[in-house]
Amino acid sequence: MSIIPNILFAIILIAGIGYFTLNVKKLVRNIKLGRDVDVSDNTPIRWKNMTRIALGQSKMVKRPIAGFLHIIVYVGFVIINIEVLEIIIDGLFGTHRIFSGLGTLYGVLIGTFEVLALLVFVSVTLFWIRRNIIKLQRFWKSEMKGWPKADGNIILYFEMVLMALFLVMNATDVHFQDMQNGNVISQFIAPLFNNFSQATLHIIERSAWWLHIIGILVFLNYLYFSKHLHILLAFPNTYYGKVKPKGELDNLESVTKEVMMMMDPNADPFATPPENESAEEEIVKFGASDVQDLNWVQLLNAYTCTECGRCTSECPANQTGKKLSPRKIMMDTRDRLEEVGKNIDANKGVLNDDGKQLLGDYITTEELWACTSCNACVEACPVSIDPLSIIIDMRRYLVMEQSAAPAELNNMMTNIENNGAPWPYNQMDRLNWKDE
Repeated sequence: MSIIPNILFAIILIAGIGYFTLNVKKLVRNIKLGRDVDVSDNTPIRWKNMTRIALGQSKMVKRPIAGFLHIIVYVGFVIINIEVLEIIIDGLFGTHRIFSGLGTLYGVLIGTFEVLALLVFVSVTLFWIRRNIIKLQRFWKSEMKGWPKADGNIILYFEMVLMALFLVMNATDVHFQDMQNGNVISQFIAPLFNNFSQATLHIIERSAWWLHIIGILVFLNYLYFSKHLHILLAFPNTYYGKVKPKGELDNLESVTKEVMMMMDPNADPFATPPENESAEEEIVKFGASDVQDLNWVQLLNAYTCTECGRCTSECPANQTGKKLSPRKIMMDTRDRLEEVGKNIDANKGVLNDDGKQLLGDYITTEELWACTSCNACVEACPVSIDPLSIIIDMRRYLVMEQSAAPAELNNMMTNIENNGAPWPYNQMDRLNWKDE
């Protein structure tokens, strides 16, 4: 028996996994460009959130139709791919359905896979109809053009083809059909091939087998370039997600140091920095204007974004016609991070200034100031993404670095500074409103 197919299979397998590994390293490198942040607290709550939200899909089912269909695709795709283990062993060693010796258990497993494959195919078809025929509004926002729009459909086609190949592979496998063990769906497909010779059936079965495993490897490597990277990142993202009350904003350490120094009567603002602190550490940037100013959890958020649009559909600013779309904030952050990563790759590991940044070149000040800070987007996200944190950090940069707050906000801050309240009345006249 020729070992050429086995060698070819090994080469394809190594190439597919190798390329995926390179992209994972690049992904980790890009995420680590963000500032460090301590997320080691509340470990039990974090594990509970990951189990409930990522594994249990608890936030998906808040929209029952989409949630139910997504659970079918999620469970089906994960369980069906258990069979990849058998395919890999058969491919490397030249065996055929090596686990068929398990008897009834094998039939139960393959039968379950076939039922799930059919359900996944139907669910994905319904998703395609919702996206392209019914045209749900959240899939047709201004940011969902070009690649984002195509990506959503490409992944659906991928899943349809992979499920179809799996069922055709089983239906044309004469040995498997003769076993009458596990062919609960493929037995109804097999009659479509009754007029084919044994040789032709073998060619079809082998072709489906090869295309199925190659398709899985292509799908694996496609994830890095797709919004469907959330298949892998939803778990760490929900683990590292915010566990404090949604309305609680973090204090900038740099601001805290400045305030503490101002309040310390013994502090010398002109003192020379300690020897163990470099000059660069003394140069503090307030807020964020580019992706490197964000923390690594926020960058992980950007890569995890599913582009489902639930955040934008719940955003009151977007509903009233404002330019803000929380989904676009995350997509822009990811696009800019990818651009920075490619810059580093092109310059042998060094980031060259390209004259661009996230603020201005990707996200406008109009978008940032349209946000009401209501946390509706955070609550709506099915994988614990926090667009508001990025908006707040960029607002901080505008206010504290560029003094570029809107006039209304500047007036309010001036009133607080002078009068101790947002209103233009001194403390003695603060109750005069009751006489009006």
